[in-house]
Amino acid sequence: MKPLQKDGPVSIAGRSPGLVPEAVEAVVTVPTFRRPEQLLATLESLRQQETTRRFAVIVMENEAEAREGANAALPLFETGALEGMVIIAHERGNCSAYNAGWQTAVMHFPSFRYLLVIDDDEIADRNWLENMCAASEKHEADIVGGPQVPVFASVEHAKWAEHPVFAPPHTKSGRVGALFSSGNLLIGRHVLATMGSPFLDLKFNFMGGGDSDFLSRTAQRGFKLAWCAEAPVHEAVPPRRLEADWIRARSLRNGVISTLVEKKKRAGTPLANIRVLVKSLALLAASPFRALARLATTGSPAIGVYPIHVALGRVLAEFGYANEQYRQPEKN
Repeated sequence: MKPLQKDGPVSIAGRSPGLVPEAVEAVVTVPTFRRPEQLLATLESLRQQETTRRFAVIVMENEAEAREGANAALPLFETGALEGMVIIAHERGNCSAYNAGWQTAVMHFPSFRYLLVIDDDEIADRNWLENMCAASEKHEADIVGGPQVPVFASVEHAKWAEHPVFAPPHTKSGRVGALFSSGNLLIGRHVLATMGSPFLDLKFNFMGGGDSDFLSRTAQRGFKLAWCAEAPVHEAVPPRRLEADWIRARSLRNGVISTLVEKKKRAGTPLANIRVLVKSLALLAASPFRALARLATTGSPAIGVYPIHVALGRVLAEFGYANEQYRQPEKN
């Protein structure tokens, strides 16, 4: 392993030669953890982007010891196949990795307008970056989300694409009221400057939901959100994520995150916690009827039961339940 250039909680493992940070208009951040082969596929999709915009890539390795992703990616940057940097985010957790990459972008690329995010199990459409940036300009949006299209190991699993755990929250391009995921995201530099570091709340590090919380807070601050249906990324879904216990755990987790994000949103208002609890109990009471409606519409018991699991998760959050699915990545 080559020596690291220390920069606080972040180490710089390497960068592309001749990098001119001032010329970069967009920075693409890619968090990675123990997926070197998938990371290389993600980076190849970025290398093939069709755009005239000058962009750089920051890979955030979140496995500080083995560094499989960083070691796999470094040759692409050192040979100039990709412009950008590979960094090591020493503190474990997805929020820590995102924070490290976003702060590195702010510190090292003084002129970028757009920060984009793609995960290391996703493949970007060839026009992904261009369409995301163009959508921000067209819709005058500060933040843009795009679809994460699930790619299943077998065609017989395609029916799961309609499950709320995998289906995108929006289908048409334009302004939207809410975004929930950082798996396919564009953020204006001015948003990061306003929100300040640390951008994602570390209490969501192993649960997930730090992105939902961040996006909720940006909307509260008045930033405009949009959706770009023409900028998909294709996300690999391993068979493990189609097992009933994983789907149930993810659904419960979504409910927990919903409660935690709403409590932060209402903080400082009268009877905030009581209002959230009342809403959660009301959703739980209504969930069997919503489940029957979904079952009648889709014919899928797995989709039908989703509102019940989410409502249960919301109530369980009141008792300290936190499903940290990312704590044991081998089971995720």
